[in-house]
This record gives sequence, C-alpha cells and structure tokens, in this order.
Amino acid sequence: MIGRDPIEGIRHATLFFTVEQQERAIVERFGKFVRVAGPGLQTKTPFVERVAGRMSLQVEQLNSQIETKTKDNVFVQVKLAVQYKVGPGDQQVQDAYYKLDDPEVQMQSYAFDVVRSHIPSMDLDEAYADADTIAMHIQETLHAQMGEYGYEIVKALITNIEPDQRVKDAMNNINAAQRNQVAASAQGDAQKTLAVKKAEGEKETMRLQGEGVAAERMAIAQGLHESLDVIAQHGLDLKEAMALVALTQYTDMIRALGEASNTNTVLLPHSPSSVGDIMSQIRDGILIADAASRETGARPRAIPPAGGAAASR
Repeated sequence: MIGRDPIEGIRHATLFFTVEQQERAIVERFGKFVRVAGPGLQTKTPFVERVAGRMSLQVEQLNSQIETKTKDNVFVQVKLAVQYKVGPGDQQVQDAYYKLDDPEVQMQSYAFDVVRSHIPSMDLDEAYADADTIAMHIQETLHAQMGEYGYEIVKALITNIEPDQRVKDAMNNINAAQRNQVAASAQGDAQKTLAVKKAEGEKETMRLQGEGVAAERMAIAQGLHESLDVIAQHGLDLKEAMALVALTQYTDMIRALGEASNTNTVLLPHSPSSVGDIMSQIRDGILIADAASRETGARPRAIPPAGGAAASR
C-alpha cells in the first residue's frame, strides 16, 4: 500500500501483545471497541483488531491552585491535591478511555466549584480551621461526578491556604501583640505578688521591732524600779535619785554617740560646769513636775519601790 508505514503494518498484523501489571489495554476492531485486555500475554486478530490505547490503574495526583476570597475580604491561594485512579472494572476502563479527553481539567473544574462555594462563606480563621471539612466536600463531589466516567477519587487534600504576605505579617503582629499582653499581665501579677509579700514582710518586721522596743522599755522600767527600790531602802531622797538616774542616762547617751561609727558630728557643751547645769536642770524639772502634780491632786510620777518601801517614805 502506497504511503503506509511498514512498521505500523507489522504492528497491526502482530498476533500477540502484552499488557503490564496495573494496566489495561483497549482493543478495537475496525475502530469499534471490542474488549478490555488485562495483564499478561494477549492475542488479537491481525489486520482486524488493534490496541487502541492503554490505561494505567496506578494512583495519580492532580495538583492545582485556586484563588478565591474569604468572608472578611481576604484573597487567598488554596493549594489542592487530588489523588485519583481509573477503576479496575472493564466498564470503568472503557468509560475512562472514551468519555473524557482530559480528566484532570474536569476534576479541576469540580474542585474549583466546591472551593469557591465554601471559602467565601468563611472568615480566614474559619477557613484554616475547616480545611479538612472543605477537602471532604471536594472528595465527595468528585467521587460522585467522576464515578460515571470510570474514575475513583482516593483522597482530596487542601495542602495550604495562603493569604497575601501583608496579611500574614498583620496576623503575626496581632499574635505577637496578644502574647505580649499576656506576658505583661503575668508580669504585673508577679510584681503585685512580690509587693504584697514585701509589705507583709515589712509589717511582720515592724511588729517584731515594736515588740522588741516594748520589751526593752519594760526591762528599763523594771531596772529603774529595782534601782529606786534599793535607793529608797538606803534612805536617799527619791527626787535626787531620779535626777542621778537621768544624768546617768545622759552620759550613757554621750558614750553611745562617741562609740558609733556612722554618727555625724554633734557639738554639745561638756565641761564640768555644764554637767552641773544639766544636773540642776534635771532636778528643777523633777521638782516642778512634783509641784504641779500636788496642785492638781495627782500622785507624783515616781516609781514606787517593790515591797512598799517608797510608799512608807
């Protein structure tokens, strides 16, 4: 035959042909479908039948990217992966070969329809949270629509929902601000707790210091009481004794000032005549206080000795 490829003629005239595993062959007779040939060694009528095509039964994946808008007017790129395969039945193989010229375009159209009917009804956060639900709707839709064409949908996945970079930066800033707010609140609570504990500690310290001062004054008063008791027992005048005790405390104060390492310079008159003046001032103060107490009918502010010795005087 003029113009006919001899190799093509030999191929058509071959009696035997093989089909690989996970593959099906479409056999036609004079351009009409005859049968689906399975894996292994197969035969056909030379010059009458031919292998029109082969269909793989392996799982394939369709990757697509869909742009749509969310309910809060954020444009996002939805990345979709659909895993599909041709069904193992002869009718499914026949339908897949003859009914669809480009199955991926068909699946992509159905997937776009599902995504664009769900995403615009959700906020961006809801779209992220319900990505699995959207993928399930895509899988169910494709399974129902592509089943009549001999295709099975193994899995539909939404691999990513990606907004514009500026939107992502704004979301990150919001997240960072919220975390800073929580951190500031926790830090404020910690400072409040420290302040309360510090105040409680200072309160306890002041209470203990007050008890110490009170105990010290009680000890001093007890010591003065015992000293005046001894003085009264020896027949000394109580007022003179009080003046002597006051002078002794004054000299003790002078000694304490001199022994302290962090005391500022204090200038006091401390000549013998000055000590005599201080003694006279103390005595006069005691006499005036005693006279005032007699005029008002009050008892003298002298500490009575133990056992009633001072009272007897």
